[in-house]
Amino acid sequence: MATPRVVLVTRRTEYDELIARHGTRGQADFFLRSRGQSLDVLLARHHALDAARHAVLAAIPVQWRRGQAERDELARFVFGPDDIVVAIGQDGLVANVAKYLDGQPVIGVNPMGGGGALVPHPCAAVADLLADIAGGRAAYLDRAMVEARTDDGQQLRALNEIFVGHASHQSARYDLSVGATQESQSSSGVIAGTGTGASGWCASIQRAVAPDLPLPAPADRSLAWFVREAWPSASTGTALAYGILGRSEALCATARSEELVIFGDGIESDRLLLSWGQGVRISLSESVLRTVT
Repeated sequence: MATPRVVLVTRRTEYDELIARHGTRGQADFFLRSRGQSLDVLLARHHALDAARHAVLAAIPVQWRRGQAERDELARFVFGPDDIVVAIGQDGLVANVAKYLDGQPVIGVNPMGGGGALVPHPCAAVADLLADIAGGRAAYLDRAMVEARTDDGQQLRALNEIFVGHASHQSARYDLSVGATQESQSSSGVIAGTGTGASGWCASIQRAVAPDLPLPAPADRSLAWFVREAWPSASTGTALAYGILGRSEALCATARSEELVIFGDGIESDRLLLSWGQGVRISLSESVLRTVT
C-alpha cells in the first residue's frame, strides 16, 4: 500500500491581501486607522491560521507524504486518488476545493476554533481523524454535487449551486425545459442547488417563492432548482418556476441572448459561456464530496 499523502488546502488571509494591496504593514495599518479601524483583528486571524497550519502539519505521521496548496492554485494542483485533504479555513474553502476532487476524504478544520457545516473539526482532532481514515474506521458524509455540461462538452461541477444567467444578473433570455415541459423565459437567472447549498442561496429563494417546497439534505441524490424573477410577456412565461430534480432528471437551458454565463458556488471568475443557440444540461454529478464527520 502506498504511503498516504495529506494535502493541506488554505487561502490567503485578509491580512495577506491587505499587505499585498498596500505594500507594507505600516501602510496597511495607516489605511485602516484613518478609517477608525484596527489591523489587530485581521492579524489575530492571520496568526490563528498560521498556528492551525503548523498544528495540522505536526499531526501528520512523519512517514506520510504531504503537500500544500492555496485556493488560487487549486486549478493547477494535481490531486491523487488516494490523497487525504485537510482544508483549513471557512466553509467556502471546502466548496472551492470540492470541484477538483473525486471521492478523496476531506477533513474541514476551522482555525478560529468554532465549528462550521463543512469545517466542524478543531486542530486537536486531526491526528485521530487521520488514524481513523488510515485504519478504515472513519465516518463519512458523501455530499451530493451538481454538474453543468454544455452541448460542446464543457463541464463545471459545484458543491452548493450552479447559476445560469446574464453576467450582470440583469434579464437573461433562454428556453428552459424539464422533462417534456419547455418554456421560453426572461429572468434574472436559474439556480440549481444541492442539499449542502440548501442552507444558502437556494434557501433564500425558496423562502420567497416556494416556502412549502422541501429542500434536499446534503447526502440526498436530488437537486432543488429555482428561476429568479421570471418576467411574463407575450413571448415569455413563468410556469416553470421551481422544482426538484431526481437522480436521473435534468434541467436544460438554451441561450436566446448573447452571452450567458454558468458558474458554481459564487466563483464568477471560473465560468463557462453560452452563446445564442447553445445549450446546457444541469443535473446531479456522479462525483460526491466525501467529508469526514
